[in-house]
Amino acid sequence: MSRSPAGLAEAVAEFTGASASTPRRLGGGDASTAYEVPLADGRSVFAKAAPPDMPGALRAEAASLHWLAEPGAVRVPRVHGDDERWLVTEHVAEASPTPEAADEFGRSLARTHAAGAPAHGCPPPGGPRDAWIGLAPMRDEPVADWPTFYGTLRVEPYVRRLVDSGTLRSSEAEPITGICERLGELPGADEPPARLHGDLWSGNVHWGRAPGDAEPHVWVIDPAAHGGHRETDLAMLRLFGCPHLERVLAAYEEESPLAAGWRDRVGLHQLFPLLVHGVLFGRSFATRARAAAEEALRLF
Repeated sequence: MSRSPAGLAEAVAEFTGASASTPRRLGGGDASTAYEVPLADGRSVFAKAAPPDMPGALRAEAASLHWLAEPGAVRVPRVHGDDERWLVTEHVAEASPTPEAADEFGRSLARTHAAGAPAHGCPPPGGPRDAWIGLAPMRDEPVADWPTFYGTLRVEPYVRRLVDSGTLRSSEAEPITGICERLGELPGADEPPARLHGDLWSGNVHWGRAPGDAEPHVWVIDPAAHGGHRETDLAMLRLFGCPHLERVLAAYEEESPLAAGWRDRVGLHQLFPLLVHGVLFGRSFATRARAAAEEALRLF
C-alpha cells in the first residue's frame, strides 16, 4: 500500500461524494498511472492520473466512455468525474473469460457500432479533436467518407512520421500509400460511420465482474472513440489475440452481418494500429504494416 498521491483523495471525494481510503497502485498502461481506491462507504473506484505531456488525454477518454455508454449495449465503466489531473471511474474486478461472456460481448459490440456517429472521423461529443491512441497523437475530425478519413487521418500521418524518422524508406512506404488510393473500391467502403471504441486490442477488453454480477462480463476500457468503419474495431481485436475471439465474431455477425469478404480485409484495417506501433516502438511494426498493405493490394 502507498500514500495517496497529491490531489487524488480530493478528486475522489468531489466526484463520488465519499472519502477515500489508502489507494492501491495498479499496473496502468503505457501512458498513465492507475489506482484502485477503496471508499469509506465500501465501494471501490478506479483512478487514472493525467499522463505527462499528453494534454487533453483524460478529457478525450472521459468523453469516449460517456459516448460508448449511451446506447446501453457494450459494458463501459461508469465515469464518476474527471479534471485536468484525474479520471475516476467505476472499478470492475477481474474475472476469467467465459464463452457466454464472449457471446454477449459480440452482440453488444455490434449494437454499439450500430448506434452510429455523425461522421467518419468525428470525435465523441465533448471530446477534443486532438486526441491520443496510447502514447501517439491522433486527430479526430469529421470527414465526408470512410476512404478519405482512413487514408488522410489514420494512415498517411503515421507513414510520413515513419519515413521522416528513417524507420521506413520511401520505397517501403509505397504499398501503404498506394492502398489509400483504392479504398473506395472495397466492399463495405460506403458503410455509414459506426461508433467505434477505437483502440480495441485485447488489453482493453476487460473480463470482469462488477458488484452484484453473478457471472463475468466483458467491459471495454481505455477507448479512443470516434466515428469510423466497424471492421477496424474487429481487426484490432485480432491484432494481438483475444480470448474466445471466434465466438465474439460469430455473435457479432449474427447480430449485424458484415460485408462479404471482411476477413480478407483484416490486414488493411490493421494498418492503422501497426503504423502507430511503428511510430512508438520501431521498425518491426512498420515492416508488418508494409506487409499488410502488400497483402491487401491483392484484394484488387
